[in-house]
This record gives sequence, C-alpha cells and structure tokens, in this order.
Amino acid sequence: MAGAGVGRYVGVEEDTGAELFYYFVESERSPGADPVLLWLTGGPRCSGFSGLAFEVGPVKYVLAPYDGGLPQLVYNPLSWTKMASIVFLDSPVCSGFSYARDPEGCDVGDYSSSLQVQRFLIKWFTDHPQYLSNPFYIGGDSYAGKVVPLIAQYISEGIEGRQQPVINLKGYLVGNPITDPKFDENFQVPAAHGFGIISDQIYEAAMQHCKGDYVNPVNQMCAEVLQTVNSLISEILDAHILYKKCVFSAPKPIHDAMARKNLLEESVELNEAPARPAIDCLTYGYYLSYFWMNNKMTRDALGIKQTSP
Repeated sequence: MAGAGVGRYVGVEEDTGAELFYYFVESERSPGADPVLLWLTGGPRCSGFSGLAFEVGPVKYVLAPYDGGLPQLVYNPLSWTKMASIVFLDSPVCSGFSYARDPEGCDVGDYSSSLQVQRFLIKWFTDHPQYLSNPFYIGGDSYAGKVVPLIAQYISEGIEGRQQPVINLKGYLVGNPITDPKFDENFQVPAAHGFGIISDQIYEAAMQHCKGDYVNPVNQMCAEVLQTVNSLISEILDAHILYKKCVFSAPKPIHDAMARKNLLEESVELNEAPARPAIDCLTYGYYLSYFWMNNKMTRDALGIKQTSP
C-alpha cells in the first residue's frame, strides 16, 4: 500500500461500546505538510474500504476470475494519496468493521453518527498530534452529502468553543451527494437530458407538462412523461452511466428512499457470499472484496476484532 497504511479502532460511545474502524494511508508526497482528508463512503452504511479500493484510495483489485484464494490488490496510480494523507472511516457504527458491544449501539441517525465522527477525530488527532498543523478536509460521496456538512459544523463549533485539540479545518467536499429530495430528484430529469439519456422531445414534454416539478406529477400528462423518463433511466447504471448495467454483487443492498431512485448504491453485507457478476461489470470488484475482507489473513493483518461483522 502506498505510504504508511494502517487500520485501527477508536472508541466513540462508552455506554454501547461503539468503536469505529479506520484505514489510514499517508501522503506519498510530503506527509508532514500535505492535507489530511477524512473520507466517508455513502450508502448509507457502506464501508470506508469502498473509498480506499474503488474511489480515491491507493489500491484496486486485479480483475481476474476468482479461484478460491485471496484476491490481489495492486497500486492505483490515480490515488489521491499522491498529495494527501487519507483516513478512510467505517461510519456509522456497524458499517464495515466498526461495531458496538450493545446491538442498540448500531441504531444511530445522521446527527448522532456525525457527533461520533467528531469524537473520533478528536481522539485521532490527540493520538496523531504531528498532523494537527496540516490542512484538514472532510470528504465523501452519495449519502455522505448529508453527514459531511454536519461533521464540519460540529468541528467548527468545537473550534469556536476552544475544544482541544484544535483541528485545522479548511473545508469539505462532496461528490454526487444526496442533499434533499426536492433538489436531487428534480434535477434528475435535466441531468438525464444533459447526458443524452432522454431525447430533446421527451425533455421538452417534461418541462411543458410538469412545470419543473418532477417529484409530484401535477397532471396525467406529467405522470406519463415521467414514467417514460424513469423507464429510460432504469436501463442504465445511473451512478456510473458509462459502465454496463449488471446484477448487484451485494446480497442485501441497503438503500434509503432516494437512493432507490437515483443512486443505487450497495452496502456489502459480510455474512453471506454475493452473487457472482460478469468480470466486465463494475460490481466484480465488490464481489472480490467479499472474499478479501472475510479472509482470515486479511482480518488478522488488520487486527479485526471478533465482534466485528
């Protein structure tokens, strides 16, 4: 793994014994000066490993037919760790390798999980004071669009209240974020038109009959044109429109109300083998990750606790 890769647990809730697991990879360039980025994957409840192996991290899977052994990881030359140190966090509790001694500790919402991430960061920077002066950013994709701004707000309030240690927060970034159904779903139609998924004729009909409201049809003509739009969008992998649409690799995808319509993300459950997709599918890497993350050598090397999923 590029830089110094490490995985650890940090306790964030004494009452329930909740601990968050993270992977940390130092910048390849100048760890002492480069930004530190906290990366959260969406879902909700997708593992931070998704960010490490499939999004912005320093490794990726060798896409070869699975032979029963340990899937191989290779260096990703496009990794953001070329210029930043990244903490890939399994949050909220009970996603990835994060866990709670009391099962009720898994029952957290956006606000409570964001507070737990703030506690995690306070402890992490206390244990890694050499990074306190580095510029710090919070990033994430999809459902993380809801919690990243909350975490940034909590950290900002802590800075104003002189909470120690003082985190050098510089900003946050979100990619393809969930924000609010009114905005996300209403923008889906013009986005589909912009990407060439629906024709000019269909788009003009949608604008004429729906008057900008593509969530709640105001008349029968609007409902009919939206049915056509949704049918066309369903033919593609709408989170990755240039990839072939394939079966999901995760046996139990977890979607929130909006994700079912426009993000179609997976939260890989680790307790049963997923369906095997074609090797040229985007989801084949997720399929390999099931075997990699459940392999005893992997879990021993990462120091995964027996109580983790």
